[in-house]
Amino acid sequence: MAQARIAGVTIPQDKKVVISLTYIFGIGRNTAADILADAKVDPEKRVKDLSDSEINKIREIVEKKHVVEGDLRREVVSNVKRLKEISSYRGDRHAKGLPVRGQSSKNNNRTVRGNVRRTAGSGKSPAAQKT
Repeated sequence: MAQARIAGVTIPQDKKVVISLTYIFGIGRNTAADILADAKVDPEKRVKDLSDSEINKIREIVEKKHVVEGDLRREVVSNVKRLKEISSYRGDRHAKGLPVRGQSSKNNNRTVRGNVRRTAGSGKSPAAQKT
């Protein structure tokens, strides 16, 4: 069977359908389960075991009922851009590359900053060897 492409994404063949659908941006576990319930497809089935008609049902439901992949990414980018333009607090945090949703930034926000270590001891090159 040919590879299953849904919303422009080739989903993995050897995984269960409910997991494979989460490879599509904008579809998580719950949404995937809802899609499969609407399509009347067993979530425990592997993608390689799906018939063409089942794949087409899933594809139709995803395209008609859900905003995914490119459209969703564009929507998110435009929302962030709008926040920046109106100079909201959240927009400023996005622009500065800091946590947006109220997390503490005194100690733990390395991942959002790009894992930059700015303290004196860490990241320092080792001292010169004694001779």
